[in-house]
Amino acid sequence: MADRTTQDDGEDDGGGGIRTFPFPVDLSVLGVGMQVGPMGDGRTWHARAPLERVHRVDFHVVLLFGDGPVRHMVDFVEYEATAGDLLWIRPGQVHRFSRTSEYRGTVLTMQPGFLPPATVEATGLYRYDLPPLLHPDAAQLAGLEAALAQLRREYEDTATLPLGPHTAVLRHCLTAFLLRLSHLAAGAAQAARTPADTAFTRFRDAVERDFPVNHSVSAYADALGYSRRTLVRAVRAATGETPKAFIGKRVVLEAKRLLAHTDLPIGRVGAAVGFPDAANFSKFFHQHTDRTPAAFREELR
Repeated sequence: MADRTTQDDGEDDGGGGIRTFPFPVDLSVLGVGMQVGPMGDGRTWHARAPLERVHRVDFHVVLLFGDGPVRHMVDFVEYEATAGDLLWIRPGQVHRFSRTSEYRGTVLTMQPGFLPPATVEATGLYRYDLPPLLHPDAAQLAGLEAALAQLRREYEDTATLPLGPHTAVLRHCLTAFLLRLSHLAAGAAQAARTPADTAFTRFRDAVERDFPVNHSVSAYADALGYSRRTLVRAVRAATGETPKAFIGKRVVLEAKRLLAHTDLPIGRVGAAVGFPDAANFSKFFHQHTDRTPAAFREELR
């Protein structure tokens, strides 16, 4: 996390919603599009960034924990990390720190656009379907720690190379680290899959694309060419829940993001996630969260 030296207090999203904090280029060594250094108390993205309140950033954050346990919220899900775990937060995800004094380890931040498109694709930088919390084994952790340590040495070495070659070396070292990290993330996701995952993956992708306009399990089954029973089995095997519950969770997450990020009227939030009638949206949201949309928004302000 960057030192508390900048006065930029972030950007307003939607007229007073939760702020999105941009990458603090002015705090990077030589102004490059990444930072790497120790976590710890007294450090933040910006002087006025409310780390212990819900916020989001427009850059990648990777936390490698050297101690724990630490609880950290990502997209309204609480994760508990301990020594040797990594937490990968992608641009735009809502998150919240616990007390920053509890954080020990190394933090890497990276501005979108710092790496070329081919590297972005190879490292899965925008695979939001992958789990944010990762638990490497001893060999994986050793490789990640070595790659991150090399990246940090190159980042802090401002005397050996001019800016152009220095930046190129950073990109290469960062790519090496991210390839290890993405392999770990993909492996974690694969380990959680089942033989029925092909059907589930197609369903998951369809929901991600169409949930604002389609909440019908039968409609998804017909569009994918499965019977409703086959779809139910596949989703239950992969997630332990029904297709209806899976759709509902995705709709609720998007509604929470809109309620948190913007000052859109409740009715417009509902319409954005497939509920033209505001009363029906409020009833749906309350059933899934035990709170009204207005109460949820108020808790975050």
